[in-house]
Amino acid sequence: MSYTPRLKERYDGDISKNLKDKFAFKSNMRIPKLEKIVLSQGIGAATSDKKLIESAVSDMSRITGQKAVVTISKKDISNFKLRKGMPVGVKVTLRGAKMYDFLDRFISVSLPRTRDFKGISATGFDGRGNYTVGIKEHIIFPEIDIDKVNKIFGMDITFVTSTDSDEEAKALFDEFGFPFVKK
Repeated sequence: MSYTPRLKERYDGDISKNLKDKFAFKSNMRIPKLEKIVLSQGIGAATSDKKLIESAVSDMSRITGQKAVVTISKKDISNFKLRKGMPVGVKVTLRGAKMYDFLDRFISVSLPRTRDFKGISATGFDGRGNYTVGIKEHIIFPEIDIDKVNKIFGMDITFVTSTDSDEEAKALFDEFGFPFVKK
C-alpha cells in the first residue's frame, strides 16, 4: 500500500478535469501541473556569524522534511565584506510527494498563521507561469519551535508549473485553493 498526498489525489481527479474543460485542451499533456517548489533563504549576516547558516539549514530541513543545501557566493563584493565561496543562504527543491505535502501544509496551516493575513498577492507571476511568494517570518511553519530560534529569517517560495501562461497557472493555483486577495 503506497501513500498518495491529498492534493495529488485532488489534482489527478478534479483539478485536471476542471482545467481541461476550462481551457479546452485537446491533450492531457497540455494541462498545467505543478513541477517543483523551491524554497530559498538569503542569510546576509552569515558573513560575520557562521552559526546562522547551520541554524538556517536545520530550520529549512525541519520545515521541508528534506536536507537543505547551502548556497555560496559566486563573486567578491567588498562593500558587503563578501568573498567568493562564502556561504550566503540555503535552499531546498521539492518534487513529488514531498512537494504536495508541503503545499498542503503551506496553504492550510502556515499561511493562516501569518500575522495580519488577508491573502496573498496575485502579482507574483513571472510571465512564464511560475509564482513566487515572499514570507517575512519563517516561524509561521508549525515545525519550528519559536523558543529555539536564534534569529527570524524571511524566505522566498517559488512554485514552478509546466505552463508558460500566467492565466493557466493562476487557474491551477485557484483550484489548489491558494488564498489570493480578492480585488
